[in-house]
Amino acid sequence: MSQQQRYLTCGVDQTIPLELQIFMWDCVERLPAPKDYLQVFDLKPVGVLQSITHSSEVPAYKMEYIIPMENPIAEKVYVIDDGDHSTMLLANEY
Repeated sequence: MSQQQRYLTCGVDQTIPLELQIFMWDCVERLPAPKDYLQVFDLKPVGVLQSITHSSEVPAYKMEYIIPMENPIAEKVYVIDDGDHSTMLLANEY
């Protein structure tokens, strides 16, 4: 995926802080091949911490991260890889 173009929707741009966008792109980048075309990130506030659960179906993958964040958010984010480019979007924009 590192050689592909990356895009994000207006919803992600307006809702997801840049540091979380970079973190999620990095999570996808670090996955070993083969990677599912659909990566799911479930973001939840845990007090002053940000919980990020990254998952995919094929191959099955699940990892949870807890990071300090000034204003944690609750959102579900998808990263979809169509082979030519990857797009990050909010689940409600799918």
